[in-house]
Amino acid sequence: GRAVQTVFLTTLDTKDLKVSKVTANGQAAKFTLGAKHSFMGTPLEITLPFDLSRGQHVIVEVTYETAPSASALQWLTPEQTAGKKHPYLFSQCQATHCRSMVPCQDTPAMKHTYYAQVSVPKELVAVMSALRDGEEPDPQDSSRIIYRFRQPVPMPCYLIAIVVGALESREIGPRSRVWSEKEFVDKAAYEFSETETMLKTAEGLAGPYVWGQYDILVLPPSFPYGGMENPCLTFATPTLLAGDRSLSSVIAHEISHSWTGNLVTNKTWEHFWLNEGHTVYLERMIGRSMESEQFRQFKAMGGWKDLQESVNTFGANNPLTNLVPNLNEVDLDEAFSSVPYEKGFSLLYHLEELMGGPEVFMGFVKSYIQLFSYSSITTEEWKHYLFTYFKNKVGILNKVDWNAWMYTPGMPPVKPQYDSTMADACIALCKRWVKTKEGDLGNFSEVDVKTLSTHQLIEFLSLLLQEVDTPHSPPPQPCEEDAGSSKWEDAVPMALKMATEQGRMKFTRPLFKEVYNFDKYHEEAVRVFIVHRAAMHPVTANLVAKDLKVDTDKST
Repeated sequence: GRAVQTVFLTTLDTKDLKVSKVTANGQAAKFTLGAKHSFMGTPLEITLPFDLSRGQHVIVEVTYETAPSASALQWLTPEQTAGKKHPYLFSQCQATHCRSMVPCQDTPAMKHTYYAQVSVPKELVAVMSALRDGEEPDPQDSSRIIYRFRQPVPMPCYLIAIVVGALESREIGPRSRVWSEKEFVDKAAYEFSETETMLKTAEGLAGPYVWGQYDILVLPPSFPYGGMENPCLTFATPTLLAGDRSLSSVIAHEISHSWTGNLVTNKTWEHFWLNEGHTVYLERMIGRSMESEQFRQFKAMGGWKDLQESVNTFGANNPLTNLVPNLNEVDLDEAFSSVPYEKGFSLLYHLEELMGGPEVFMGFVKSYIQLFSYSSITTEEWKHYLFTYFKNKVGILNKVDWNAWMYTPGMPPVKPQYDSTMADACIALCKRWVKTKEGDLGNFSEVDVKTLSTHQLIEFLSLLLQEVDTPHSPPPQPCEEDAGSSKWEDAVPMALKMATEQGRMKFTRPLFKEVYNFDKYHEEAVRVFIVHRAAMHPVTANLVAKDLKVDTDKST
């Protein structure tokens, strides 16, 4: 027969990257870029210039530059920072934006260590989702400094992260520093002072913390999320410093990801609930240890309300509300919601009740983390282990309607009976307020609110806002968004100001949507968005454009 010519190819994901050269072990390699997909980018196919033998190491070097529009990166001008003097760069790779920053196998199924050297102007500081490994003057340019990083724990590439800016840091614990511009750094150090206690609590529940350092970076206001669990360096929104109720919950959540998500990872984004449901479960177990079981119940009730709202937004028949959705040809940014978080938590809480309570079920979660550490897994593997671990209770597990939980849209098939003690106190105070006539306000004193925790106080105010909402308004939204839903015209400029002064999507999208749905201010919402669009984070701008039905072509 004829000799078969084997061609050794490797394919990497890229998005809007300009590739100029590829070498393999120093030799020039042929490369081609495939067809461009609307949101997944362009495959980079590299042909190796030599045959491979089993076990042979190949170093592939790709010379490239990113596009100004790279979806993973936001380049801020000095005016967009707190210090107003220097530019600022930050990345956000989850779910599939890493390919716009680095040619990579952009899937959570693959894990790798990484090393990096970053050259920046010497007034600036670079940090990454890795251990800091020294710095030195740039031998090629005396006005620059090189920062070195290493991440020895294998991780998926959506956790690669970089920030460059006029950063300062403060020590907040034996393995933790807080990083931000100097304007925020002392306030941040104060706000995040409980970090080590939370880390120790998490270790008690889930096993040793393997990432060495746990730092927190407070980003500029345009960061699109509340937090991001980048290893060694959690990213946090500055809205947390503005007395946001979720400060301790967000940090407990990101700390929990060090086990569920970063150590045990969803193999594909369909199984995102494995990351988020377990992380919410662990976050609330930390809350239980540090506060009380009633506090955990209160947070769980709030989570159920958030889930109800997501289901209402998507529609109860929308397959994106499945715990395990089909994401074929779905832009993951558009699919993002509280469903994997709160439907995932509800399932785990339901199983906890069936299997014998929090201590028993946490034993399973810890064992699951140990077994699947350093790997990426699917729902089937998780479920198989659940049945193995609780082999004496298989009869009970078989009665669970798995199909309804996993593959059916809408609310879960079972609503847990959460303890409402803490929530009832908020409802009772709200009822008293609503019933009181103007002249009788003397019946209220500081004592009424002194007994409520901050979390309860926010819930009380949220309930109060729903009560005073005008009758013709749409269904009440949670408190952050009420400036829009109350249809108070004076609130329109405030709503748009808040929507543009910070870019946390949890606030920005509903605020724009509410003003847009207010017929009289429909055009104003669009006008304000178009004015601010260029300064917004690329993912946020893209989603708000879709919400407001503005042409989403990037060139406009």
